Amino acid sequence: MNKLDSSLVVSALTDRGYELTDKATEADIIVINTCSVREHAEERVFSNLGHMKGLKRKRPHVIVAVIGCMAQRLGEELLAHEAVDIVAGPTQLHEVPDLIEQTLGDHEKHLSVTAQIRQPAASDEIVEASGKLDDFEIAYDSDANHIKSQAFIRAMRGCNNFCTYCIVPYVRGPEVSRPPLAVVEQAKKLVDSGIRQITLLGQTVNSYQYTENGKTYGLADLLQQVSEIDGVGWVRFITSHPGKFDTSILQVMADNPKVCPYLHIPAQSGSDRMLKAMNRGYTAADYIALMDTAREIVPDIAIAGDFIVGFPGETDEDFSQTVELVRRVRYKNAFVFKYSPRPGTHSEKKLVDDIPQEVKQQRNVQLLEVISEIAEEDNKRFLGQTVEVLVEGLSKKPHLNQAENENNPQLIGRTAGDYIVVFNGPESLTGKFAKVKVTKTAALTLFAELA
Repeated sequence: MNKLDSSLVVSALTDRGYELTDKATEADIIVINTCSVREHAEERVFSNLGHMKGLKRKRPHVIVAVIGCMAQRLGEELLAHEAVDIVAGPTQLHEVPDLIEQTLGDHEKHLSVTAQIRQPAASDEIVEASGKLDDFEIAYDSDANHIKSQAFIRAMRGCNNFCTYCIVPYVRGPEVSRPPLAVVEQAKKLVDSGIRQITLLGQTVNSYQYTENGKTYGLADLLQQVSEIDGVGWVRFITSHPGKFDTSILQVMADNPKVCPYLHIPAQSGSDRMLKAMNRGYTAADYIALMDTAREIVPDIAIAGDFIVGFPGETDEDFSQTVELVRRVRYKNAFVFKYSPRPGTHSEKKLVDDIPQEVKQQRNVQLLEVISEIAEEDNKRFLGQTVEVLVEGLSKKPHLNQAENENNPQLIGRTAGDYIVVFNGPESLTGKFAKVKVTKTAALTLFAELA
């Protein structure tokens, strides 16, 4: 989500004659796009603003804009910071270029956030703002958004789930699904410019629902429509919620070779007691049954997940049930986060953060070890297989066991199941599909040679 938002702002500013620089010391405008999901992300923003304060004393003309979720959450508090000139929430993304122009003209501070963003369902104001964001995304979804022939398209915004630990509904607002035609037209435009992989985004993308002319479109319909565009190679979607999952999504994945057999679907815990405290709306047995169904319908599906360790009240038994679920589901990979209370959420207001940091860290490490052990075992099945990858470009961390030369550098690509593959080949393959034969496997990486 934030990668997409950043690229849209870059594209809009470039269109107005600005030039992107990697160095803050060279910039006239500094835009900090923020995340509020974890405390550490917000701490980094304040650290950056400390540096900006010193920089602005040397170069007073520099304008600093803070945008995104943290901007929505803190609003006036952020604007009061000595280094900050502009604060704009995610719903005001389309206003950022104008706010910058305004600040250049009047040298005043400017705030633009949504007053009542926490809503059980989208108000007319939120729907109207979403329409303006649609126009902005379609206008500026240009080369700045492309990552080696891949692009993100937002299918929907916001979330209605109100998991007790999660700040998203308080900063991104309620669910609003975009019209299928807007998504398809945006995808066509991107494919015409050379994009080969489209990833549909949503906080809970499987909740996508849009009614038009008496017909209700779900995510399965949207995936089918995007995959039918001439020139599209692969279509992905992230992230899904287990409590609202329609198996028609799995069926379109099974029937359509362009829809990647990859599912990122966070479980968060294997303990029913914790899942209830998190307000997740399903049990561990429900989740496992859904994963079993996914593998029945799509036998080669790759499943990724998220977990929170150290949620308030989590016992050793609760954690052991999470480990048990991980061993049962056997994830391709999973992300593990130590619980940190987010201001304004139910768990922050009503529950005591009673798990010591060292216990959180121990559980984090242990769960990651189990996930890695499973991935290393399961990845061995790829040994000797020929797989198709979409080549992303030069490997950022060349592996010593892969010989290379100027004409045969190390490249990195991903399979349809999102497995990372490192192999040697000409850099001209970047952005293209290639067949490679796997020669070695590890927990996070497959090593291969051009077939």
